Amino acid sequence: MGYDKHDELCINTIRLLAVDATFKANSGHPGAPMGMAPISHVLWNKFMTFNPKNPEWVNRDRFVLSNGHGCMLQYALLHLFGYELSMEDIKNFRQVDSITPGHPESHDTPGIEVTTGPLGQGFANAVGLAVAQAHTAAVFNKPDFDLINNYTYCYFGDGCAMEGIASEAASAAGHLQLGNLICIYDDNHISIDGDTAVAFTEDVSKRFEAYGWHVQHVEKGDTDLEAMEEAIKKAREVKDKPSMIKLTTTIGFGSKLQGTGGVHGNPLKADDVKSVKEKFGFDPEKTFVVPQEVYDTYHKHAAEGAAAEEEWNKLFEKYGEKHPELHKDLKRRLTRDLPEGWQTKLPTYKPTDPAIASRKLSESVLEAIHDAVPELISGSADLTGSNNTRWKNAVDFQPPSTGLGDYSGRYMRYGVREHGMAGIMNGMATYGTLIPAGGTFLNFVSYASGAVRLSSLAHQRVIYIATHDSIGLGEDGPTHQPIETLAHFRALPNMMVWRPADGNETSAAYYMALTSKQTPSIIALTRQNLPQLEGSTLQDAIKGGYVALEDKEADITLISTGSEVSICLEAVKYLKDNNDIKARVVSMPCVEVFDAQDKEYRFSVIPDGIPAMSVEVMSTLGWEKYSHEQFGLNRFGASGPYKEVYKKFEFTPDGIAKRAVKTVDFYKDVKPLRSPINRAFTQLI
Repeated sequence: MGYDKHDELCINTIRLLAVDATFKANSGHPGAPMGMAPISHVLWNKFMTFNPKNPEWVNRDRFVLSNGHGCMLQYALLHLFGYELSMEDIKNFRQVDSITPGHPESHDTPGIEVTTGPLGQGFANAVGLAVAQAHTAAVFNKPDFDLINNYTYCYFGDGCAMEGIASEAASAAGHLQLGNLICIYDDNHISIDGDTAVAFTEDVSKRFEAYGWHVQHVEKGDTDLEAMEEAIKKAREVKDKPSMIKLTTTIGFGSKLQGTGGVHGNPLKADDVKSVKEKFGFDPEKTFVVPQEVYDTYHKHAAEGAAAEEEWNKLFEKYGEKHPELHKDLKRRLTRDLPEGWQTKLPTYKPTDPAIASRKLSESVLEAIHDAVPELISGSADLTGSNNTRWKNAVDFQPPSTGLGDYSGRYMRYGVREHGMAGIMNGMATYGTLIPAGGTFLNFVSYASGAVRLSSLAHQRVIYIATHDSIGLGEDGPTHQPIETLAHFRALPNMMVWRPADGNETSAAYYMALTSKQTPSIIALTRQNLPQLEGSTLQDAIKGGYVALEDKEADITLISTGSEVSICLEAVKYLKDNNDIKARVVSMPCVEVFDAQDKEYRFSVIPDGIPAMSVEVMSTLGWEKYSHEQFGLNRFGASGPYKEVYKKFEFTPDGIAKRAVKTVDFYKDVKPLRSPINRAFTQLI
């Protein structure tokens, strides 16, 4: 193996870049980079294959820093190996508009695979990246063409190990026997509260062994480079289990505060910075120093990665001659474009078609398009029969040894792990060859909300199939009936929240979810049957909101979503027959998409001069943006047959009519009455 003073120089250069950057910013976490620099030198320089000139090369090894607060470690490595991250960028660590933010963000920085920060998320992403590699390899690799064979490497710390999402994902990865996944545990016994003795004393290695992982321990994680290399070698040889290497390190190695919580979240003090530099043989008066020989070493390895990509490109060209259809498919997937004409497979409906629950309509979409969109991978958090997420001839994604499926399967059994599922799907989407869709009840998307938020922040095309979307689920009662959920996720930037009212709107939701390359979607679906609407078309619904029933002489606009749209249409007749009031109805399946339409269109849907009332069996929060009055449910639901529950809360034609009459009466003398969307400015940054 042969490590010498030069290796020490490389390691100390990494450490000191982190020290200088955090000191200059007067903010950040120098401790983990100082402790993890040795393993990074071994892993990145000896094992990982990547090309800094093309960070998107599909067969590159993936690196995930789950303990994302230590991101100066990753920024230092990216800079030293020649990614487009300059010394100026390092000096701008944690500054506004720099590409070196305080936690790694994939859309900001070349070479950052996933957005990490909330602990444990990166770990789950790494599992998803490994799933995507295993599936893509199973679909595209052929004899003599080992096209997709990369590894996913992940660092995680005590904080990640404590987070539930990491446990969910680790359990799933062990079951899935992901031999392409190698996670290195920074066992430094420090979290923000200080020594982990106060809260975290379990045997992490035994836990991972119980999950079905291959586990090793490198005791001298600060110095024993040979043992680190040997452990990674062994881990790569294990093909039927993911690997966890417990690496015992000293946080802030070299600092006066090494091994303490004092070096976890704060820059070193000026005297400590100088002392560390002297200890490592650097000039204490100089900052941001990289000896040329360190650049030379790392650039040499980067050049090897570029050569590996060149070889891969030649192999891929030959593959095209032997397997033209697969070659074309993989090439297309890497552009994130969908197959030509796939949308013609989307089901459409007439008003005479039978009433069907939108969860079943969603199933019909999956049944109709799964052949046309081969990168679509469905799944459920142990609710397959309820979520209707599996098409009839689907094969499960399972280790072949289980006899339950194989790695080319396109149906994921996530188990009761909603948060883990969402984090894994983020990793799958990041890989670049798959579009993951995963099901749970809408109420339990809240269980997954930490990862759902990162789908939005990281611009990942992930589809959340969220059934049992309201009090309409009935007997399971308030614990399962979502009330605040849609308001929560509608408040999330870069998230499309769909609540379709019928079959055409359900197809529209999928059309937008699949064609939006950088925006995730939540599709909220009913348990109860919904009639096919007279005025709905796929073309109208993809605008996010449209007039489902027009009346130019209307006294009121009823704006609704999902299961309540058809009740509003019944209320129109009730109002006319009993109150001599004319109403028009707007269906608003996705407010985010509606907001993106031009002003003229939006005013045609919600015009000036007429009061608007929203109707949705959930929190009214947010509806004041589109309506003058809101009819909703600002309390928890009730257990009982769904029609009785709707009746209890007056979500009936007469209950809607009663409130519509009050609205018309209240606003009759308000002149001019402006549309709620008629505002001085729109809050867009």
